[in-house]
Amino acid sequence: MKASEQWVTFMIILLVIYAAIILFFVVRGALKAKNISDFAIGNIGFPSWVVGLSLAASMTSAATFIINPGFIALYGISGVISFGVVLPIAAFVSLIILTKGFAKYGHSVKATTMAQWVGQRYNSKGYAFFMAIMALLLITFIVLINVGLTQVISKSLNADPFYVLLGISVFVFGYMMFGGANSMVYTNTIQAIIMFFVALILIGSGYEFFEDGITGFFAKLNAVDENLTQTVNSNSFLFRDYFEIIVAQIIIGVAVVCQPHIITKSLLLKDAKKINKYLFSGIAFMVVFFLVVVVGLYARLLFPDLKVDGTALKMDEIIPTYVVTKFSVGLGMFIVVGLISAGLSTLESLIQSLSVTITQDILQPIFKDRIEKNSILANKGVIVVLGIVSFMLSWNQIVNPNVSVAIFAQNGVYAYFAAAFVPVLFGMFLKNVPLKAVFTASVVALIVHFGIYYGRLTPYMQEPVNNPGIPAAIAILSSVIVGFMIYYFNKRKDDYRHA
Repeated sequence: MKASEQWVTFMIILLVIYAAIILFFVVRGALKAKNISDFAIGNIGFPSWVVGLSLAASMTSAATFIINPGFIALYGISGVISFGVVLPIAAFVSLIILTKGFAKYGHSVKATTMAQWVGQRYNSKGYAFFMAIMALLLITFIVLINVGLTQVISKSLNADPFYVLLGISVFVFGYMMFGGANSMVYTNTIQAIIMFFVALILIGSGYEFFEDGITGFFAKLNAVDENLTQTVNSNSFLFRDYFEIIVAQIIIGVAVVCQPHIITKSLLLKDAKKINKYLFSGIAFMVVFFLVVVVGLYARLLFPDLKVDGTALKMDEIIPTYVVTKFSVGLGMFIVVGLISAGLSTLESLIQSLSVTITQDILQPIFKDRIEKNSILANKGVIVVLGIVSFMLSWNQIVNPNVSVAIFAQNGVYAYFAAAFVPVLFGMFLKNVPLKAVFTASVVALIVHFGIYYGRLTPYMQEPVNNPGIPAAIAILSSVIVGFMIYYFNKRKDDYRHA
């Protein structure tokens, strides 16, 4: 189904206005950024609730609003339990516990990136370099957001996805060369507020399906496919049993916080005492954002056979098509702006954190003074290269998706935070942790994750497309066990030596 000419015309006008507002705040923030530290963590004393909204906008992305509801359209209630209940609860608990420790230590050592935090915590430049290299895996997340945004905008403008993706890449990576943390907090706050109202509209958009109550709603889903109403969907490759739906998602939810664009957000607070307000405002908004996955159920009732005009919908097209089909021009355009905001907010955070990590923690140790003297210029060059690489990878995912770009992204992102989890966890809660314990744990996490996924180990990995959450969960557990054993035996050896 194509958008009407009226829709396309108004959408173009709205996108131009939206872009102008973003550029206004980019310029405003850029004028106050004097060095790479200002670009990384800002130099403006933002209110704690504003930084909290920036956290909410960064932590919930195009995956939450566009991609994950597509999985729910395919697989039903089992996906809602996994993505809409279990994962958020685990992530919120982890966020509360880990953020406080990270912010306290981060401020004391003046860390601006995740790799720096780890390197200074364990007094190892080599480990900091290793974690910075691992951060390159987060390019897969940039690809996911690029694809989600491209699907939404191309459907709204009846435009060729190639040129839409090109436009997104030039615009977003272009303005992020100048904005940094100062402007990102401004734009994220506006985006979070828009996303909040859009989330409420989307969650309420299926009201007519509840005319016979919740029982009637489930009956409608059951009539389409009995598996849609089951708490376990054996026909899926993501929600086959309770280990996959609950246990693995709890582990992923706890570890997902260990991404640079999420955990380092607390460093934007100039007063660590304001962390509770920051967490409260962020989590309150995220509760609503994560519930957007139920829209996938509405989309499945609207498109029972997942086809429009006889053409089968790709999974990543389902929600953009639902919006264009379901809503009037005015409301639909506002929702599209919300979906774009969901993508841009996380994309900005990823570009900002990843470019600073590459500049400070990869290039600077190699080229030393040459980078240090021209760090802002070097960072701009890094962003250009990131833009080109992510554009090429994104176009490949649009043309040749493996069910969904989410699988590609999850494989990279999950591997990263599996490797990062133990150094962050031990760094906050244990004393005198030897470097060999956390480094070994990180290496074990990577080997186990990629070994299980690409070696197709365990019964879960026997499908044509597999769930990256399973190898990631096993990798995280393995790394915690290995890391703690090395820490424990090292401690016993020290105790015996001093006895």
